[in-house]
Amino acid sequence: MIEVKNVSKKFGDKDVLKNISGVFKRGMTNMIIGASGTGKSVLLKNIVGLVIPDEGKVLYDERDFIKASKEEKKDIRQEIGMLFQGSALFDSKTVEENVRFPLDMLTQMPLDAKMDRVHFCLKRVGLENAAKKTPSEISGGMKKRVGIARAIALETTRYLFCDEPNSGLDPLTSIRIDNLIQEITQEYDITTIIVSHDMNSVMEIGEYIMFLHQGEKKWEGSNETLFDSDVPELNEFLFSNKLMRRFKNEPSSA
Repeated sequence: MIEVKNVSKKFGDKDVLKNISGVFKRGMTNMIIGASGTGKSVLLKNIVGLVIPDEGKVLYDERDFIKASKEEKKDIRQEIGMLFQGSALFDSKTVEENVRFPLDMLTQMPLDAKMDRVHFCLKRVGLENAAKKTPSEISGGMKKRVGIARAIALETTRYLFCDEPNSGLDPLTSIRIDNLIQEITQEYDITTIIVSHDMNSVMEIGEYIMFLHQGEKKWEGSNETLFDSDVPELNEFLFSNKLMRRFKNEPSSA
């Protein structure tokens, strides 16, 4: 579980995050949604420690990440897996070398144990036959799956962060990535936080959703209650994504 308590952040005179609080539960697909420039990615960066909040707390299973010592932060970071928007694979490395990278950087495992773990992770995401390929030889969806395999390569992974995981993917591949993220979240009982503007993903796997508007949390709930909201900013956001009619089975003028 990850909890943020009254997190605020300014850049210059601009309030980017205003007193954000919420609980992201373990074993669930937690999502942060909102329009572009509303603070989603900044909140994620505050949670993972890339940005330090001006006020508030970030708790990893009750461990205060902001006030943690250097060694305590290192321990927490070894429990974090990241899936980046652009996959962030090393072009010069093979698929298996990309997945092995966190094991090389953060563990003292013998090589044969590392390779066993790499091949296990690649098999879990359905890429056991792509181990020797380079990123330039695989599709965008396969790159995202390599990113997921790398994110879970460390057996200590307890937290998974995904930044726009379906960016640039076709709808069918997006569904496959969504399902894979949800399966891994439940299978390994990890805390997953996904930043997304893909409302199809929200409706498919959004077990807990935090909606941000102009740096404020305006609503939280599940995809089952999303359309019951009386929050004007959220309803406007849903209309802008042309989802209100679709999911309420009303005719579209499009």
